[in-house]
Amino acid sequence: MFLHSVNLWNLAFYVFMVLLATLGLWDVFFGFEENKCSMSYMFEYPEYQKIELPKKLTKRYPAYELYLYGEGSYAEEHKILPLTGIPVLFLPGNAGSYKQVRSIGSIALRKAEDIDFKYHFDFFSVNFNEELVALYGGSLQKQTKFVHECIKAILKLYKGQEFAPTSVAIIGHSMGGLVARALLTLKNFKQDLINLLVTQATPHVAPVMPLDRFITEFYMTVNNYWILNARHINLTTLSVAGGFRDYQVRSGLTFLPKLSHHTSALSVVSSAVPKTWVSTDHLSIVWCKQLQLTTIRAFFDLIDADTKQITQKPKKKLSVLTHHFIRHPAKQFEENPSILSDLTGTSMWVPVKVSRWSYVAYNESDKIYFTFPLANHRKTFTHIYCQSTMLDTNSWIFGCINSTSMCRQGVDLSWKAELLPTIKSLTLRLQDYPSLSHVVVYVPSVHGSKFVVDCEFFKKETRSIQLPVTHLFSFGLSSRKVILNMSGLYYNIELLNFGQIYQAFKVNVVSKCSGGKEEITSIYKLHIPWSYEDSLTIAQVPSSTEISLKLHVAQPENDSHVALLKMYTSSDCQYEVTIKTSFPQILGQVVRFHGGALPAYVVSSILLAYGGQLYSLFSTGYCLEYSAILDKEAKPYKVDPFVIMVKFLLGYKWFKELWDAVLLPELDAIVLTSQSMCFPLVSLILFLFGTCTAYWSGLLSSTSVQLLSSLWLALKRPAELPKDIKVVHLQASLTTFRNSQPVNPKHSRRSEKKSNHHKDPSVQGLRLSANDAEDSLRMHGTVINLLTWVVLLSMPSLIYWLKNLRYYFQLNPDPCKPLAFLLIPAITILGNTHTVSVKSSKLLKTASQFPLPLAVGVIAFGSSHLYRVPCFVVIPLLFHALCNFM
Repeated sequence: MFLHSVNLWNLAFYVFMVLLATLGLWDVFFGFEENKCSMSYMFEYPEYQKIELPKKLTKRYPAYELYLYGEGSYAEEHKILPLTGIPVLFLPGNAGSYKQVRSIGSIALRKAEDIDFKYHFDFFSVNFNEELVALYGGSLQKQTKFVHECIKAILKLYKGQEFAPTSVAIIGHSMGGLVARALLTLKNFKQDLINLLVTQATPHVAPVMPLDRFITEFYMTVNNYWILNARHINLTTLSVAGGFRDYQVRSGLTFLPKLSHHTSALSVVSSAVPKTWVSTDHLSIVWCKQLQLTTIRAFFDLIDADTKQITQKPKKKLSVLTHHFIRHPAKQFEENPSILSDLTGTSMWVPVKVSRWSYVAYNESDKIYFTFPLANHRKTFTHIYCQSTMLDTNSWIFGCINSTSMCRQGVDLSWKAELLPTIKSLTLRLQDYPSLSHVVVYVPSVHGSKFVVDCEFFKKETRSIQLPVTHLFSFGLSSRKVILNMSGLYYNIELLNFGQIYQAFKVNVVSKCSGGKEEITSIYKLHIPWSYEDSLTIAQVPSSTEISLKLHVAQPENDSHVALLKMYTSSDCQYEVTIKTSFPQILGQVVRFHGGALPAYVVSSILLAYGGQLYSLFSTGYCLEYSAILDKEAKPYKVDPFVIMVKFLLGYKWFKELWDAVLLPELDAIVLTSQSMCFPLVSLILFLFGTCTAYWSGLLSSTSVQLLSSLWLALKRPAELPKDIKVVHLQASLTTFRNSQPVNPKHSRRSEKKSNHHKDPSVQGLRLSANDAEDSLRMHGTVINLLTWVVLLSMPSLIYWLKNLRYYFQLNPDPCKPLAFLLIPAITILGNTHTVSVKSSKLLKTASQFPLPLAVGVIAFGSSHLYRVPCFVVIPLLFHALCNFM
């Protein structure tokens, strides 16, 4: 019944759209690096000691609990309170377990053991009963208030101790990080109760799926508070994202708003974190050993030796976090590092006058200082670059001021170096250091260790190469190429015109090497200067290496920086870099950034088809097939131009004032623009995907009804068309009636109407009732399709309610209650009436005109606020129901 009305071209189009959607989905769910995180293991059996809370608190929050994490002897000792360590509170996220604290808690315990418990951290964790707060936002405020009580209860456990804490550090995973930020919005909350906030894969900017208004309102409350009170918020905050492996929370949502007055906030992607350098998925970010080790190193560096608690100095906090999470100089953190270092002792001083130098150190018995005079090189070169494969934390490169061949004291340049996976490197612009006469590279005496030190002078023009990216619509058919044949150690490839989130490219680096060196390693680093989302690729050369280029955060309008591909290469190799557009990854970016809006576009397409069916019922007296009317009515030019026009007009003050005067909400397109998420033609692409999904959902609905009717026929064969409207029963009866009639392939309603006056009146009445039944079936099929999407969008609240039924019989607040009051009566009426009673209605023409503006409204106000979509569906259903009475 469904496929008969679709021509082959339309069917081919819908199949083609499915293929495109599949390419985009594959890129989101599978188009990333393998999981390179090491699992963090417990050395002793983990134990979770429940902290007794006041009875009033337990009664008010029966589903929530507070636990203290421990292992082995530590757990046994701390069963007898009070505590003596530094309190850290872990907040799990959506459906998260309080037991997720064990990874970071165990690593912190091992670190404390290494220093004989000079300092140690006590890790607490809140049990939120694994609530689905990403799906239902009604409990977020309740969680926030409970965490406030937990902080006060934790601090009471340290009363009477010599170094009793007055605040706690918080680690929040996913929505737990948002709950931690929401603490500041509570009336009686003192900001001093939190000394540090670290969030992991927390969507700070907006909810991943805004499925109810409570989530959206909670986000608005939190973000508005942080913006309006930026001057008074001194809380040092670090947000860590998982990168492209985390398809649940895209990294762009985790970046904290850059406020001019709030300078104590850092946002970084895990692939850019030194000593981590891996992308994590949404769950592995809490157990990824590399990331948790980095976090714990930072925590121990944050300890104040005088108070034996986390420092209260904002500057030191930010310095520590920058050191461990942004740029690591391959040295231990020092709050006030000494600039000058003594270069004394029995050491050899070896002058180096060449512009390119390499030294292999193996079993060195003496310390050696290699000196590079700068006077002559300043005339020819602009920069000096040095690297070492010895990854210890000692100073290794210095600058001498106004010396001849050696100096007793040198400027420690090691603090300006950068740690990479296989080397530590330093690049200096010579004109920035006019007082330096020499650069000194220090090679310590080593036994049994082999490492390589390289240095070279170069001109910036020879190592900075511009590579314009290919056009978005080249579809990978064209490419651009550069060849690096200067045998250098370091190159900067400037990726011109690369700054939008809808751009995606494949870069292929082919290396060809001469000589017989073994295990030559090259590092290719994508550096994004406007956000900390760098990624590294390590390649064994010679080889052919493919790198994906795409962004988490678009380049700000007032930012003039250029994305760079930094290449740390071998002087024995030549490199060829080719870039071309990756169409599947572009589709992946569309899905990643806008996939959540698809239900709005699906419902918009179904509403257009629904309006077309009502109008055909009004104008011709019968209802067109769903697939045929979908092809006819679901056109993007009926929706997009209105949204674009309104967005344009809102740029004018008079229209904006008029808009606000009638209390209309903000246009979703403006929200997307403020988040730099507007793709070219993105609305058109989403509309086509939405229409395709609407078609296949209609096919699935129709097929389901037919299968159920076949089952009904097998159980009970109806003798006549039913008087009541039960869709499966109606389909079964109609199938029986059709099978009992003579087969006439040329039969149609039009020919039937022309020949009606030649028929027997009883037969004519029977056929008319069959036509009415078919119209009713088609109309009800579309209504069921609409209702299916309403139910899907409301399902999260139902799941949340069922999961918490043992604690709360009634869902409070209930986001579906107002909708249900209107929807249930409308469906009750529509489910028990034929189209016969609708055809003669005076309201039918009006009812048929409502779906079009509502389809526009769904896109305008529901694409970023999905909870509004069912409201737009209820209105035409109500008018359709009223047609039975007027």
